[in-house]
Amino acid sequence: MPNLRLSSYPPRCITRNYPRSIPNLAQLDRFFHFGSDLWSIPGPFLPKLMPSPFLLIACLHETLLTPALGFGEAVHCHIWRNGFNSHVFVQTALIDLYSNLGQFCRSRSVFDEMPERDVFAWTTIVSAHIPAGDLSSARRFFEEMPERNTATWNTMIDGYARMGNFDSAELLFDQMPGKDIISWTTMVSCYSQHQKFREALAVFNEMMSKGIHPDEVTLATIISACAHLGALDLGKEIHLYILQNGFDLDVYIGSALIDMYAKCGNLDRSLSVFFKLREKNLFCWNSVIDGLAVHGYANEALKMFRRMESEKIKPNGITFISVLSACTHAGLVNEGRRMFLGMTDDYSIPPEVGHYGCMVDLLSKAGLLKDALKLIRSMKVKPNSIIWGALFGGCKLHRNLEIAQVAVNELLILEPNNSGHHNLLVNMYAEVNRWGEVAKMRAAMKNLGVEKKCPGSSWIEMKRKIHQFAASDKSHPASNEIYLLLAELDGKLKLAGYVPELIWGDLG
Repeated sequence: MPNLRLSSYPPRCITRNYPRSIPNLAQLDRFFHFGSDLWSIPGPFLPKLMPSPFLLIACLHETLLTPALGFGEAVHCHIWRNGFNSHVFVQTALIDLYSNLGQFCRSRSVFDEMPERDVFAWTTIVSAHIPAGDLSSARRFFEEMPERNTATWNTMIDGYARMGNFDSAELLFDQMPGKDIISWTTMVSCYSQHQKFREALAVFNEMMSKGIHPDEVTLATIISACAHLGALDLGKEIHLYILQNGFDLDVYIGSALIDMYAKCGNLDRSLSVFFKLREKNLFCWNSVIDGLAVHGYANEALKMFRRMESEKIKPNGITFISVLSACTHAGLVNEGRRMFLGMTDDYSIPPEVGHYGCMVDLLSKAGLLKDALKLIRSMKVKPNSIIWGALFGGCKLHRNLEIAQVAVNELLILEPNNSGHHNLLVNMYAEVNRWGEVAKMRAAMKNLGVEKKCPGSSWIEMKRKIHQFAASDKSHPASNEIYLLLAELDGKLKLAGYVPELIWGDLG
């Protein structure tokens, strides 16, 4: 017979009031030990001490926080023992539990054995297949659903968006009978996460035109898109909207605004947002340090880094990329070396390709080309084209053809069809009058069929629209007027005595 004094608190109180700082394993273990004693009491006590479906659902959610399959199975056993294997809500929670633990076959088994299913059960089984990337199964369940709610549509759209399947995501989005803020935010995030920032802005503008009010997630996402496009005017409008509509300037919106203003060239406004934030997390500090670094304020960026350290904010790998970039902009070789070593020694952050790229760029620009090459050859990760490109850039700056040839040889292996590397080396040979090498390189490029296939592009923001331009592009509706103006400017430059730099790589 259990000690009834110990049993004076119902199991629900134990699961709810057990301290969150103590691992949930201990919480659930105590619950099952305690519950099994209570549920074994014979007589009139039994009906009062039977677990409710809501208690079992709570236990399943607690199991997700652990996570531990064994405890989930134990809860499943109690569900079966106490006759809740036909309870829709309990079974739906089980499907969610097993899918989150990667047990997709068990999720499907629970779903198949349900005598009745509501829209939430169907949505849960659709959602169960998304993390595994099994969109074909998710779509099959989606099509079989007797009825769908907005959450179901959002689940499928999000699944396609995560996989970068824009066509399917757009098709479902257009077919939705009714869209909520989650639907719109999902599409905005879909485009932003895959670098389609102009499309993200277009969806956001459409959303606003239909009278749908954005939430904090939407705003943070679209501000980030403005940052990447340099859409300062639209970014300012969104900032004003945030202030006028009483949104809390939290760390997510705050860090997005800091980054947006810095990337759009308004560093003063970026710093103003940073210092006005009541709470600052690592993202906010990273954004302001990167902003200072990009604008050439290397010493201020380093001071901000030290201030962050003094406030006990632990940096991450992104922080050190910004700090090392600041050192590169200012040519602070010794400080950069100290930061690079401190990253590992003080914070146990292993250097990645980005960190090596910053260091190679720093050493190469300082003329320490042999040190840069030595660092590349000591890397624990495979150097990519950015690493060799940074070394090559330093070689061009300091006219070191020997190491330049080493860098180009590696670049030709990594990017054999990139004409830029060939052209830069041709220019270097031309600058020292090594015309025989120029001829050889030009012949090799012709034999390999190397040409500039992806011209550079730029864009400007006018009246809430982003206009993109590429070299020799005539797709813009105002291209005739644009080229007439360019011809006029070219004539004025020649009259002013401007002589264009000769680029040998562009000669036929």
